[in-house]
Amino acid sequence: MRWVTCESDGGDRVGLVVDDQVHLLGDERTLIDVISSGQSEMEHVAKTARRSPAEVVSLESATLRSPIPTPPSVRDAVGFLDHVRGCRRAYGRDTKLGEVWNQIPAFYFANPATLFGARDDVAIAPGSQWFDFELEVAAVIGTPGSDLDPAAAQGAIAGYMLFCDWTARDLQRADTALGIGQGKGKDSGMSFGPWLVTDDEVQERLVDGRLDLHVKADVNGVEIARGTTGAMDWAFAEIVSFVSRGTRLVPGDIIGSGTIPGGCMLEHLVGDPETYDGWLKPGDTVSLHGLALGSTHQRIVASAPPHPLSSGY
Repeated sequence: MRWVTCESDGGDRVGLVVDDQVHLLGDERTLIDVISSGQSEMEHVAKTARRSPAEVVSLESATLRSPIPTPPSVRDAVGFLDHVRGCRRAYGRDTKLGEVWNQIPAFYFANPATLFGARDDVAIAPGSQWFDFELEVAAVIGTPGSDLDPAAAQGAIAGYMLFCDWTARDLQRADTALGIGQGKGKDSGMSFGPWLVTDDEVQERLVDGRLDLHVKADVNGVEIARGTTGAMDWAFAEIVSFVSRGTRLVPGDIIGSGTIPGGCMLEHLVGDPETYDGWLKPGDTVSLHGLALGSTHQRIVASAPPHPLSSGY
């Protein structure tokens, strides 16, 4: 099953993707309501949507929101350690990682208030000159739970989405200097979609506990990177298990894979970042593509300048 959330005059509506159409539900259920109802009920809702939808719209013309427009939380993990090495290499830093990177899957809490749909324009973070994208896949929790072992954690995942993590590298540099985690460098937006593909539809891609979905990214039609979630150092099951320790995951929680190695402009940096011509500019188009996950196409636009603080920053 492939589920979307569409914007309409009456508010957001959930729909099932059937070929090149969206079969919309006739009530106010959110996608969190649908995925948290259990596999049997979700299949019943999908069957009803196929046979007697409240409305049918073309997928091409639908205004797509993030499939989960208001998630309870968003956590972005570091599932690919080669991405960290690639970023360090780009800045001329030592690429050797401390042992802790191999002991626990790192993650940070992201901002669930600034989410984009798969076709929305994306404004550059105010004040940024080094704007970047990051190619990722996100898992969405469907079954609540805490202190999950990896098998139970895998079972708690309702489905997966493409995830573009927009990053202002110059603002991130200031965040890094503060030493207390991600801040404004990651605050200006994330994109998800076009749809959430349910776990049952990609079960054949789950090999030895690792989801193997191939993805790629283009900027202005030029391929920048391609890879697979099968190469993650930390599988989704392990990440979700770790995230659930001492806390409770709830339906709609989003957990990112981390960036596919090479899946951002920073990892392709050559020379001085101040003069690097690879940072995203207004008019650029970023597209992500994934097996079973669909495609995103987003245009970069300018933002208003930030209001200066007393320091002038």
